[in-house]
Amino acid sequence: MSRKQFFISLMAASFLGAALALGVYAFMPKSGNYNSIADRQNARFSNNILGTKRAALSEGLSFVEAAEASRPAVVHVRVSYGSQQTTNRQNNRSGDPFEDFFRQFGEGDRFQMPGPQAGSGSGVIITDDGYIATNNHVVDNGKDIEVVLNDKRSYKAKIVGTDPSTDLALLKIEATNLPFLPYGNSETLRVGEWVLAVGNPFELTSTVTAGIVSAKGRNLNLINDLQGNSNYAIESFIQTDAAVNPGNSGGALVNLKGELVGINTAIASRTGTYAGYSFAVPVEIVKKIMDDLMRYGKSQRALLGVQIRDVDAKLAQDEGLKDVKGVYLAAVADEGAAKAAGLKNGDVIIKVDGTEVNSTADLQAIIATKRPGDKIALAYLRAGKEYETQATLRNKTGTTDMVAATEADRAPSALGAEFGEVSDKEKSKLGISHGVKVLKLGKGKLAEAGIKEGFIITFIGETAIKSPDDVEAAVQERKRVIAIEGVYPSGDKAYYAIGW
Repeated sequence: MSRKQFFISLMAASFLGAALALGVYAFMPKSGNYNSIADRQNARFSNNILGTKRAALSEGLSFVEAAEASRPAVVHVRVSYGSQQTTNRQNNRSGDPFEDFFRQFGEGDRFQMPGPQAGSGSGVIITDDGYIATNNHVVDNGKDIEVVLNDKRSYKAKIVGTDPSTDLALLKIEATNLPFLPYGNSETLRVGEWVLAVGNPFELTSTVTAGIVSAKGRNLNLINDLQGNSNYAIESFIQTDAAVNPGNSGGALVNLKGELVGINTAIASRTGTYAGYSFAVPVEIVKKIMDDLMRYGKSQRALLGVQIRDVDAKLAQDEGLKDVKGVYLAAVADEGAAKAAGLKNGDVIIKVDGTEVNSTADLQAIIATKRPGDKIALAYLRAGKEYETQATLRNKTGTTDMVAATEADRAPSALGAEFGEVSDKEKSKLGISHGVKVLKLGKGKLAEAGIKEGFIITFIGETAIKSPDDVEAAVQERKRVIAIEGVYPSGDKAYYAIGW
């Protein structure tokens, strides 16, 4: 090759490289301008040394690369509570199902001490600008939250939003260029596949244990119990035998590519230490909830409007079903999406968007990734014949609108409840002109007073309650004791006193 030809080739390569670099830059989302956390992850180089597209395991089984990729992104979450938070360490029954038979991973045995009480757990950095996924029960009713990174840097964190129905919460710290864990795919995760459980307990920096996926779609009724048998809880856990111990609640379950496939939530143990199995919220649910909390401050829960049961041999015999498969519709709400789509009591849903469903957990897991207004294709059985229909999912109020977050959604409330409007039809039936319904109950003052879900608060003290904001305002003006007056959907009136 002549000197002239060499010079021309060199110049051409330089121009081509510059053009390619400019083209890539032009298509990269700019900082702070993204609609989902997945967009942010795709636009930034993560600490994942394997990469998400070109991972290849070395000869023989090795967890080294996945561990090195994930440990920097798992943080310690320290939570302080008011002085009235008193869980007795010596009492084996705490009243919290995460701390009893299925004990919470966090340091749930909160010491009885003078002054503020403290607890802790783990969290997972999911964006380079400081968004962190953890469990709702790690930060529930917390007053101050501190995040300690794997390199010992410490930040004050704020709660962006929480979703008790999935036991997930989103935190934010003011930091940049952080290592984070990219999302994997929990739907393609297979039973028998190796996974790592990564936590940051007791401020010991990240710890890693290995195990296999033992089962998927586990429904343990943990969240139902925690919320007082709420009909809105979503449970479709990944079960694994990776050893997990206290302090790991909110930590990461990762595959061997170093991708996040779940958020660790509970262990099957009477002692609070590892005894064989642990459970994680699948990342497909995590992704949707984190985006909701980031964009709206509140989970946008889509509802089909049905009460469901698993189909087993006994139910099939009792109801005259030909096949032991699908999800049985025990009840269809009059104003729900299922009724509008033509479904009836006794129908059996067998597919959603072409995916077979054979348990309530399967159906819940799919619906949990949707928002109000989303359309789903349903295949169902009626009298032994298969039919198809399309349903448009709705929110709790029966519309397809997104629900705006209130201040109570963005910050933990001492009442420990979620409130909603009362329909004009129900007001007329009960003979009331105003009121606010208790939709969900967690740990807090209302549950402690004996109030049940469905209770309609009409007065707090002398103040008429007409909206959820009225409840918060009345509580802010409280004295040592407040009186709550209201009625249950059955028509029974009730009165409660709550002290501070």
